[in-house]
Amino acid sequence: MSQEQDKNLMNVDQQELLENMQDFAERSQRIMTKFLEHQAEDDGFQIPDPYVVGKAFMKASAQLMSDPQKLAQAQADLWKEYTSLWQHVTQRMMGQETAPVAKPNPGDRRFKDEAWEEEIYFDAVKQYYLLTARWIKSTMSDVKGIDESTQAKVDFYTRNFVQSLAPSNFIATNPTVLKEAVDSQGQSLLKGFQHFLDDLEEGKGKLKVSMTDVDAFELGKNVASTPGKVVYQNGLIQLIQYTPTTEKVNKNPLLIVPPWINKFYVLDLQPKNSLIKWAVDQGHTVFIISWVNPDDKLAHKDFSCYMQEGPLAAIDTIQEITGVDQVNIAAYCIGGTLTSCTLAYLAATGQADKVKSATLFTTLTDFTDAGEISVFIDEEQMDLLDAHMERLGYLEGSEMSQVFNLLRANDLVWSFFVNNYLMGKEPFPFDLLYWNSDSTRMPAMMHKFYLRKMYLENRLSEPGGIELNGEPIDLRKIETPVYMISTHDDHIAPWKSTYKLTQKVKGSLKFVLGGSGHIAGIINPEKSGKYGYWTNTNKPADPDKWFAGAEQHEGSWWQDWKKWIGRHSGGKVAARKPGSKKHKPFEDAPGSYVRVRSID
Repeated sequence: MSQEQDKNLMNVDQQELLENMQDFAERSQRIMTKFLEHQAEDDGFQIPDPYVVGKAFMKASAQLMSDPQKLAQAQADLWKEYTSLWQHVTQRMMGQETAPVAKPNPGDRRFKDEAWEEEIYFDAVKQYYLLTARWIKSTMSDVKGIDESTQAKVDFYTRNFVQSLAPSNFIATNPTVLKEAVDSQGQSLLKGFQHFLDDLEEGKGKLKVSMTDVDAFELGKNVASTPGKVVYQNGLIQLIQYTPTTEKVNKNPLLIVPPWINKFYVLDLQPKNSLIKWAVDQGHTVFIISWVNPDDKLAHKDFSCYMQEGPLAAIDTIQEITGVDQVNIAAYCIGGTLTSCTLAYLAATGQADKVKSATLFTTLTDFTDAGEISVFIDEEQMDLLDAHMERLGYLEGSEMSQVFNLLRANDLVWSFFVNNYLMGKEPFPFDLLYWNSDSTRMPAMMHKFYLRKMYLENRLSEPGGIELNGEPIDLRKIETPVYMISTHDDHIAPWKSTYKLTQKVKGSLKFVLGGSGHIAGIINPEKSGKYGYWTNTNKPADPDKWFAGAEQHEGSWWQDWKKWIGRHSGGKVAARKPGSKKHKPFEDAPGSYVRVRSID
């Protein structure tokens, strides 16, 4: 530590520090009181459930202890690596050049500060952590004698536990944090604790980590700002029609069915990355469903209601407004799952001609391998969740957010923990994270059906495995042309699982694989020049064979989809203003439903 840094530490205002500590103590007491009051009213439900997690690790530990020789060998291997590390540190202290024993993965942003390599202490701490983390994950993986579901839980929570112990998450072992604390005369730590208390207050005693400056964004101004009108509304949706920007538009309008887990404006963040604005500029008459953020009054709404009051009601409204017989549909994630069901329902009821084509973004219809989100879904956890939703009538938005954040804890939890609380910095304004923090509730009946019948029992993959509006749903009846876009690094809808639909539908289907993940791979404008995509006209049953024979393309999949959907657009007609005599516009986009925020 330099003399200047020593001087900075000595200059800390003791009176100011005392006043801050007194304020912190008073706020902490208020937060604890509110937390205890909330707990007394609550049923104790939380995700993840500590009992479920603990039971998984008890099973794994029992099996590990049953083979003490293997455990002893693993321990000996770890100590051997520690010995190599101590030799490495000793050699460095003696001024010798020596190769590291453990190195972080390329791109690991936790260790980007040069001090992690240049300073012996931090280099040793880093390598000690990497060796230990690798050993823990290796020891807890592939434990013989436990079932696949338990092993998945052990792997998932082991990874999260190991990530939580990273030296970058602690003041004394993070060189960047220490330097900031010294340079700011401790103000960074005081601000960080203020942020910590702010987030505890926001979460009513539960830590709700701020990811962005929510005050930097306003719906209809700098996010969700594509001009349009709300032209229809029922208990579950508002239907928005966007104002045309071209003199001529495609005859067949485009209906977008977004997910109702989070809100539709992920497709309309900023003009430069808005899929909605881009589609309007391509000459589509674009309609989008804006789902309501439900409360306990909508607890009875089930998956059939979402189909009937969602895409089916929207299609009928669009046909009346535009005067056309057919619409194109594009649907995202769970919206795509619903749309797949809707296509099968229309086929079964003789109404398939209402939809000219369907585009499915990152859509699961077979949940055999639904990715890591499955660790939260089994009979035991479903019983706990059902009882909780029966009491409230819905699942809180914060619970859903926690699940998705845990899937990428380093990026969506610990990076903000360090920035906000240890560095004392304000969260950076970022439109995508603003959207991510704008969580939505799930109605009890719908969510119970979706998780149990699809994720847990995988009934949608079976012909007639589920019924909607009294009609057995059989995906094999779909003859509507389909364009599927999935993404290579998707942790929510694994692309090899989404691919299974290619083997079921009767009609023509084009499968395209984009680069990146569930959001970035879809919201990938033509001008971004990022990620690329793969195509293959063949559709073998094995997705690995499809990928092996696929051709890689530069740029965005949007340019490929533009050509495909152009063949289903029905020629050109004069641009259409939003609404009709029967469906008069009554609100500006993005409407009022999207403005209802969850306060759990």
